[in-house]
Amino acid sequence: MTQPLALVLYEKLLPGTQLVNRLQDLKYRVQTVTDPDALVACAQQEKPMLVFADLVSSRNTVCGAIGNLRQNPSTQHIPVIAFAPEDAADLQAAARTAGAALVASEAAILNHLPQFLEEALRVE
Repeated sequence: MTQPLALVLYEKLLPGTQLVNRLQDLKYRVQTVTDPDALVACAQQEKPMLVFADLVSSRNTVCGAIGNLRQNPSTQHIPVIAFAPEDAADLQAAARTAGAALVASEAAILNHLPQFLEEALRVE
């Protein structure tokens, strides 16, 4: 059976690499994306089961990339789990507005990853 694919968009090594390792431990194939502007094209080509996005970016375009993903007919079905530091409430709110299915703190995403996966992949 093919392992499900998760795209992980991040710039900072921590918690990005920790998340990648945890997903691999949970038997996910992982592809990393470092450029928010490339997220939609990568998702269209690779057809992931879900996307994780670190909201902290030097370009400040991650929420825009999430919005573009949600507006594109070929990628709008892909759940997005966004994460940011606990003190970044403005980024977390912007991600919700952009269409992220779930938004969490960096610590929570690592500590409760199986529960976030289950929630994001739940079929309504």
